Amino acid sequence: MPLAISLLNLIAQKRQNRRTKVAITILDKVLGIHHLDKLYQTHELHGLNKTQFASRLLQGMNIQVSGVDELCGKIPQQGPVVIASNHPFGGIEGVILAWAIEQVRPDIKVLANKGLKIFPELSDYFIFTNPLVENDKQNASSIRSCLKHLKNNGALLIFPAGRVSYFHKDSKRIADHKWNRLVASLTNRSEANFMTVFVSGQNSRLFYLLGRLYYRLRMLMLPRELSNKRDAQIQLSSSNSVASSAYKSTDNLEVQTQLMRAQSYLLDPLWQTPWAPDPVTQLKPLHPAIVGNIILQEVHNLPTEQHLLAHKDLAVYFGYKHQMPNTLLEIARLRELVFRQHNEGSGEPVDSDKFDDSYTHLFVLKPATGQIIGAYRMGQTDLLLAEGKLDALYLHRMFEFGPEFVNRQQACLEMGRSFLIPEYQRSFQGLYLLWRGIGAFVCQYPQYRALYGTVSISKLYDPRSVALIEKAMVTPTDSVQPRLAFDFKLAPEVQDFCEQHRLRPHLSALLKGIEPDGKDVPILLKHYEKLGATFHCLGIDQHFNATPGLLLSVDLPSAPEKLLKLYLAEGWQKYREKH
Repeated sequence: MPLAISLLNLIAQKRQNRRTKVAITILDKVLGIHHLDKLYQTHELHGLNKTQFASRLLQGMNIQVSGVDELCGKIPQQGPVVIASNHPFGGIEGVILAWAIEQVRPDIKVLANKGLKIFPELSDYFIFTNPLVENDKQNASSIRSCLKHLKNNGALLIFPAGRVSYFHKDSKRIADHKWNRLVASLTNRSEANFMTVFVSGQNSRLFYLLGRLYYRLRMLMLPRELSNKRDAQIQLSSSNSVASSAYKSTDNLEVQTQLMRAQSYLLDPLWQTPWAPDPVTQLKPLHPAIVGNIILQEVHNLPTEQHLLAHKDLAVYFGYKHQMPNTLLEIARLRELVFRQHNEGSGEPVDSDKFDDSYTHLFVLKPATGQIIGAYRMGQTDLLLAEGKLDALYLHRMFEFGPEFVNRQQACLEMGRSFLIPEYQRSFQGLYLLWRGIGAFVCQYPQYRALYGTVSISKLYDPRSVALIEKAMVTPTDSVQPRLAFDFKLAPEVQDFCEQHRLRPHLSALLKGIEPDGKDVPILLKHYEKLGATFHCLGIDQHFNATPGLLLSVDLPSAPEKLLKLYLAEGWQKYREKH
């Protein structure tokens, strides 16, 4: 009686003869396929439907799979989706993922190596291909089937490496083969959502050793590797589902494919480190709000030139602590309220420090009620450094400024502690008025050509996202160094992608893939980027709940003319001509 699980399943009936059957029987034992057959018979897998077979196979091998619920929660319940995975084992991960994905998407199809025909019960899952023979005629038919399935709003699982992970001599790492650009082509052509999975684990040392001797031995070893996965604990890590448009920052399919591969390795749990515990462990009650009439009384007493502009029902002013102590107290209260929402709060009733005494405070308020909606803290460096002491600057506590840095060369504005109250955080008007205020201020004090400061990157971002932002945005310089650097290592395969490609165009796709709420690059960072900012380095602000801050500088007269007109209004040309 032929084996229920045998290489004979892969050979057409008309090509089978007695000699062939004897040879195959011997080969089944040499390759360990007879172990699979024993499992097949013991657990009565014959004749089951694909779902029952996959479930009972995993139970029979006592394979414990974690991350299934997380994966299922991220898969779109309808519409076309391409799910790409690394290929560490060469077989069992296809069964695991098909079984898991089917719980959400019963229409799942898997583009798989035809070697998996050895399990006839699973054939309904698969669209078979032959990755080892590029000109195999069946491959073209398989690709057409995949595209048709996606255009019919189906779900497709693909292992773009086309072969099992192996030891790479150049990098001295075990990793996937170069991914086939078919994964990007199918995603683009079907306009499907895309998501990646990273399956943790490796095959035996013998597998990699024999593979180094002759690469085809890897294929022959796969049945033995599948059978030795008994009692294995396999972890699945999954990205969010991201629209295909996020990957079209380039039309180069090769680069898109490498980006997708990097996104899979970005999920490797061996290269994920959580944030250290917050130094702020208790939040005291916020200071009571300052009554609007008290704020308006102080604002009305400010000199006329400190009223920078009016716009609809809002107005922009600047002032100093000695002029408006209660207004500054309300600004500090609101700062703490907003910063707590981003895990950046001090835990005190107000967010305040000694620098509030000497810095300039620009703020937007409603003149009808005295409500403050947002503010910026600005350090006028020509005044603060009059005695030559850098410790008069807040950011001196965070960065070591060399003599060549812009704040040591000319009068600057050190920008920081910006906020908008929640009602205005998604409004163009709030940020616009803060910057119209800055524009009006520099028109009044045109000696300030350069702005510099940090954009805080909230610890609500994953540390991997912060590391990617740093790699994508920073232009290293010797003129300034962080006192406490952000020390985080990305997975080596992700590092390779970052070194081989300009990362900035691909940053959004990577962040949207790993941020639980699909966050993109911080809005304020994007805003500074549009102004032509240079990003110097990333440091940890130990005085701001250990929050990462990206140091930048802007040469304001060199900003795009469109933005100068927007923020400096009628004074833009005179300001630019002065510089």
